[in-house]
Amino acid sequence: MTPAYEASTQFNNWRFSPERLVLVRDALNSAAVAAIKSAFDADEPGSSADVSFLDAQEEHLLVKLYITKIPQLCGHFRFPEEVEATAITYLKRFYLRNTVMDWHPKNVMLTALFLATKTTNNPISLESYTSNIPRTSTSDVLDLEFLVAQSLNFEFAVWHSHRALWGLWLDLQSLSDVTEDQRSRDLYEKALKHVRDSRFTDAELIYVPSQIALVALSLASPFLAQKWLDSKSSGVGESCSETLQSVVVAIKDLIVHTGHPPDVEAVREVDRRLKLCKNPEKVVGSKAYLVRKAEEERKAEAKRNKKAQDIRRAEEGDDPFGNALNEGQPRQQMELDDDDD
Repeated sequence: MTPAYEASTQFNNWRFSPERLVLVRDALNSAAVAAIKSAFDADEPGSSADVSFLDAQEEHLLVKLYITKIPQLCGHFRFPEEVEATAITYLKRFYLRNTVMDWHPKNVMLTALFLATKTTNNPISLESYTSNIPRTSTSDVLDLEFLVAQSLNFEFAVWHSHRALWGLWLDLQSLSDVTEDQRSRDLYEKALKHVRDSRFTDAELIYVPSQIALVALSLASPFLAQKWLDSKSSGVGESCSETLQSVVVAIKDLIVHTGHPPDVEAVREVDRRLKLCKNPEKVVGSKAYLVRKAEEERKAEAKRNKKAQDIRRAEEGDDPFGNALNEGQPRQQMELDDDDD
């Protein structure tokens, strides 16, 4: 790892152990279910007893389906690899802070992708973006953009494994014992496909980009991966080498077994149940939604009234910029003598 990566927000705020990742998702799901049960019961006492809420694994399954939609949209708009990878990362991170029972992944995915076009310096106008996506309005994206950015802690920079793979590939070109035939472009493309498959997994939330890139290269060409390792392993201790091998095995297992789109029928069932357990406070027109909106409007009105009162008090005072710090103390008069002698 480089010092720059170790200083990044990705390294410090968005990396988890596999066990920690499970705990984060389970805790988020439990808190969401408890809050939504209360909303159901406030709307109609006892109604939550008949609702089958999603668990953390089902939430993750639904998010994964919408991760698979991002490459399709990027292909349609001809967005570069950086936009696709960044949008996927944003979507994963968003659902480490939010639940699908509050925010359906469809519009969040569209917003994450639009945000990624801006943060990677590949902008597109909102009108051009939404007009090319069926049944999508500008408000579908704008209404969620701040929420998505806030959920990311406004930490938009992402270190990607496809860039790390390119770095490995450049290293291989400098090795004298690796011929051009042995490092054919086809092998690079195969490795890149494994990197793309890794985006359907939790790999980037657990491991560093260079480790994922090395595994992708190993899956495409064990020979090239070993050559690269040999060129970097001088002075590396045996324990460090064993640790790296265990990491490689773990990432390979992730990519091979989970690096593919989810079963559509299973996701369809989850989405059907989501319609029944969605937070009623987020369902436009529901009783809980109207109560929440009324409460928000009451607070906003109170805030506006307080601001108006503060302005009125300031205007009624002697000083339009506010009361003096030494208010209540007699003012000291200073006589200025403008004579020069």
